[in-house]
Amino acid sequence: MQQLPTTQAAVTALRAIAEEYALEIEVTDDIGADQTSRRSAAGVGVVVDTDGSLPHEAFVEFGGVPRVSVRLFHEGDALIDVEGVECPDIPRDDVPAFLRSVFGGLAYVKGRRFPPAYRLIVPLPGDRTHKEFVPMILLTPWLSSRVR
Repeated sequence: MQQLPTTQAAVTALRAIAEEYALEIEVTDDIGADQTSRRSAAGVGVVVDTDGSLPHEAFVEFGGVPRVSVRLFHEGDALIDVEGVECPDIPRDDVPAFLRSVFGGLAYVKGRRFPPAYRLIVPLPGDRTHKEFVPMILLTPWLSSRVR
């Protein structure tokens, strides 16, 4: 597994994935305690954490289908949105493998008829999977095409 020690290293890996799958990518960086989403209590003009570090978050949007966005947090986790399905608390080191599964066609939606329920299943290295509930109302054409 690739080690991504910083948000910038993760952004670089995501740019490589976009190039690999010929996707457009847009990156927005938030740098400083007064800019990052999890530091709303930071005072005016305070840009470093109490330990002196400079927090860095990034929001990445990929063009094309499926619609995918990634919010990389300073703490080492990420929130990935696939066609409106939020996948929270993905470790930063798993983000590239997660996206390769989605863009490479390995991710699928598992459904059952009664009671109706769907889950987005994303295979990860090491025989691991990430599973996320998908409300029936959020089944987009891309998600519907992946139902097994």
